[in-house]
Amino acid sequence: MAEALVSKYVQTQLRALNAALINGQFVSVRKLLLELPPSDVAHILESSPSRTRDELWELIDSDFHGDILEELSDDVRNGIITKMLPANVVDALEEMDTDDLAETLSSLPEPVLADILDSMDAQDRVRAEQALSYGEETAGFIMNTDTITLRPDVTIDVVLRYIRLKGELPENTDTFYVVNRTDNLVGIVPVTRLLTADTDDKVSDVMDEESEAIPVHMPDDEVASLFERYNWLSAPVVDEKHRLVGRITIDDVVDIIREDAEHSMMSMAGLDDDEDTFAPVMQSTKRRSVWLAVNLVTALMAAMVSDLFEATLSQMAVLAILNTIVPSMGGVAGNQTLTLVIRGMALGHVNASNSRWLISKEMSIGFLNGAIWAVLIASVIALWKQDYMLGVIIAFAMMVNMIAAALAGATLPMIMKRLKIDPALAGSVILTTITDVVGIFAFLGTATLFLI
Repeated sequence: MAEALVSKYVQTQLRALNAALINGQFVSVRKLLLELPPSDVAHILESSPSRTRDELWELIDSDFHGDILEELSDDVRNGIITKMLPANVVDALEEMDTDDLAETLSSLPEPVLADILDSMDAQDRVRAEQALSYGEETAGFIMNTDTITLRPDVTIDVVLRYIRLKGELPENTDTFYVVNRTDNLVGIVPVTRLLTADTDDKVSDVMDEESEAIPVHMPDDEVASLFERYNWLSAPVVDEKHRLVGRITIDDVVDIIREDAEHSMMSMAGLDDDEDTFAPVMQSTKRRSVWLAVNLVTALMAAMVSDLFEATLSQMAVLAILNTIVPSMGGVAGNQTLTLVIRGMALGHVNASNSRWLISKEMSIGFLNGAIWAVLIASVIALWKQDYMLGVIIAFAMMVNMIAAALAGATLPMIMKRLKIDPALAGSVILTTITDVVGIFAFLGTATLFLI
């Protein structure tokens, strides 16, 4: 309900902005944009066609550029940054947190990134290069470096006075990290414990020494799994020598989960998860053509298999009518298995120790489903076409294809992962090809042997 109200509010603001732009009321537009939080302005930009988006960006106060860029998807953000002067981009990035800076810079085209780095002073360039030094989709890439560290030998009173002098805490701070003189993580102190401890106690008296730390090169999906499993709000990140290098907070993990969900959904259609809905026609056409070409090749492969049995099809027209049933059923069954296995891999449930059992289970399901639907389709075809042998043939083909679909759906994601291919992106296309080819070959091949 709340989400619907927010969406309706943003839509109302978008209509008001568009009306003001059409009427040339730029002062009113600027005022409206100033009144909105950065997340809403980003939503409005993403909901606007390219020309309107450019006009709106020109009217946004430059002091808020950085906050808004953080909220934008990669495609939209890159489109805006490439039209900005490098010096203006540097000003916008200056106050960004390290994780947002890394995400913003990493998605930029190389020439644009080089121009921005050249426009930075030495200190900012070091900060930017450090943010980019960790690989994408790792803990180091999404971590933030704004941490408050404590020494184990100081008293709680000294810590509290230091915090009051500092005046503010980094966002989402629920824990302080205790480090030694070489910055090795030795423990953590929850904020609640710090506030309730005796001021004469030392930090070492109230800290938890057995604290979990995240390796800096851990994949971000594993980080998200740990947060989900242990209900963390934040966690320290350490390097190979167990030195504290940053922290990850729950808002970063929520972004990972959302991005993974978007990636899975968009990949099924062969689209980039950050694709701009209002991107230029030629740009969108170029991107989508890649997977349309792949699908065309797979469709031609299925057609070539049918062509092998042209003589059979010409003699029995009924085979052409029934030829789509077996591949269709196999495709649905295979995609059920494929989706289940990809989800299990994403959650960390599927691994080398249980993969054989899972494959065996899915093949058993394929066998049982094949038997059930083979009997049903055989009965329907035998009664419909008054041909007992035709019913037996399509039942056999159904059985073979359902088992092949289960085997392919269970093994393809594992094979692709080993080959470093995204199963969400390519799995469905390959699976469809397998079920089409096996289904058509099993049906028409068997029909050729027994009916012609």
